[in-house]
Amino acid sequence: MIANVLTIAGTDPSGGAGIQADIKTFSALGAYATSAITAVVAQNTQGVRSYVALEPSFVADQIDAVLDDVRIDAVKIGMIANAQVAEAVADRLRHHAARNIVLDPVMVAKSGHALLAPDAVAAVRDLLVPMATLITPNLPEAAVLLGREDDWTAEDMRAHLPDLLALGPEWVLLKGGHLQDSTESTDLLTGAAGTETFAAPRITTRNDHGTGCTLSSAIAALLPSRSVTQSVREAKTFLHDALAASDALDVGHGHGPVHHFHRLWPREPR
Repeated sequence: MIANVLTIAGTDPSGGAGIQADIKTFSALGAYATSAITAVVAQNTQGVRSYVALEPSFVADQIDAVLDDVRIDAVKIGMIANAQVAEAVADRLRHHAARNIVLDPVMVAKSGHALLAPDAVAAVRDLLVPMATLITPNLPEAAVLLGREDDWTAEDMRAHLPDLLALGPEWVLLKGGHLQDSTESTDLLTGAAGTETFAAPRITTRNDHGTGCTLSSAIAALLPSRSVTQSVREAKTFLHDALAASDALDVGHGHGPVHHFHRLWPREPR
């Protein structure tokens, strides 16, 4: 049976990140996409101009509208915007006994613009992280969640995995892409079953907009029919190939999107 997956996140009118990237990723991987929007974001490949968080009650209504009617096999949570929205999302997912929750703790856009109000960090950490099957922080996000300096080394990544797991998720995927001292990008997946290392060669491209959104939504799309480890492995392969194929796109003047449909679109236009 085709999986139905819900994304709860903000928008990206340029199509490379947020809700738009999630829907593309779900679709590319054979899952049916549903969505609940937390914030409307004015952004493009060059950066975020502004955003408007939606009323928490309206975010809750969207989630209820989907879950009252549609069997949802997995949930991806992205941009939350503020503490009140975090509280609403946690309340409704708990009410509906949502499962297979993948939390990408989005805090800062690729351009460096903040996407999470300062008062929301505690709400995300204390309400949403413990509900998650898997969280997928990058190193700056992990530093905020742990209240430590963003001065990671490869040794720090492994040393602080237990601290992230102690926040309450079943699994943690700590992404090491911000470490620039290697030709490889290394992520660490840890849970009760142990720790696994995922390493891939770095791809030289400016088209890296929405990589975190794409990876977390790919995991969510795969999770209903696979183990966490296998979902992460296949999602990382999908993202690596989407990055490698991204130069086939010509979108914007900044950080362009990855090629979500690299497996489906012909190499040359017909």
